[in-house]
Amino acid sequence: MKSYKYLLFVLVGLLISCNDYSTMDIARLIKLAEKGDATAQVELGERYEHGNGVVQSQYEAAHWYRQAAEQGDAEGQYKMGLVYYSGEGEPKSYEKAYICFRKSADQDHVFGQILLGRCFRYGLGIERNQDSSQYWFGKASPRLERLALNGDSYAQRFMGQCYAYGEGRDTSYTEAAGWYRKAAEQGDAVAQYCIGKCYYNGRGVEQSYTEAAYWYKKAAEQGDAVAQRELGGYYFNGFGVERSYTEAAYWFRKAAEQGDAWAQVDLGGCYHAGWGVEQSYTEAVHWYRKSAEQGNMCGQASLGYCYKNGDGVKQSYTEAVYWFKKAAKQGEFSAIVGLKEMGVNIDFALNN
Repeated sequence: MKSYKYLLFVLVGLLISCNDYSTMDIARLIKLAEKGDATAQVELGERYEHGNGVVQSQYEAAHWYRQAAEQGDAEGQYKMGLVYYSGEGEPKSYEKAYICFRKSADQDHVFGQILLGRCFRYGLGIERNQDSSQYWFGKASPRLERLALNGDSYAQRFMGQCYAYGEGRDTSYTEAAGWYRKAAEQGDAVAQYCIGKCYYNGRGVEQSYTEAAYWYKKAAEQGDAVAQRELGGYYFNGFGVERSYTEAAYWFRKAAEQGDAWAQVDLGGCYHAGWGVEQSYTEAVHWYRKSAEQGNMCGQASLGYCYKNGDGVKQSYTEAVYWFKKAAKQGEFSAIVGLKEMGVNIDFALNN
């Protein structure tokens, strides 16, 4: 009997190891995903999202998350909700994000419940309802804490956010920083950015640009676009690191190439002035335009000035006014100045 039980345990162990999706080779994972294995589809989506063994693609990630979600998989629904929430891989839609989070939360997915609580709290895709918000935060809170205490870095990061924003518990920056640090020390890139932000603002920890730069760099090296942009700003200004325009441009580019609109403006500025890169109005216009087309008011104003002055483009007051108006309607002061310099009636420009 003992030998039979031992053999059974061995066979079960082999079966589990054969289906360890996180370590499975990509070819086998794709086959399983294409056959409709929802767990494989989610894992494949994560690999595309992070570029783990495949060419990074938010669109491919969204494709596989959707496949799992449409089968009713709670993790797939949650991941698809994040796609719509962030607008990475699909156009941003809080309404669709809410639907996905709701489906996930109804299956008792703890992170889906927290994001659903946020949707209700801030009116994202659904009418604001503080009672519903607190219900979902409260439902998720005990299990979230258990996961965090057991060392789950994702749960630890969420615990940090819950304390930082008062989601299901009293606001405490000290607690938030403590949980962010736990997750950050396990390599969670978002948590690394968050603890860096704590040091930048001096919330829950003693203010330190050096510590902020340290954690931003940890996150930036893992590909976090916001951290890359922030780190670029640190190098540009010499906050917590030795000033280096070359390093600044390097990190701005990393973030800009991931589609970060603010980093695109920053990189455009580097090319415009020749900070850390060979001066090029053409390159400046290229990055300003990318930012402007995403609706960034600074990118729009910068592009407007390029058209006004003929920097990197054929001079065109028509184009200058077009981009200045877009930026001015968002409150960008430099665009309003640009319009005034061109003799445009501001009230008319802002209302037409």
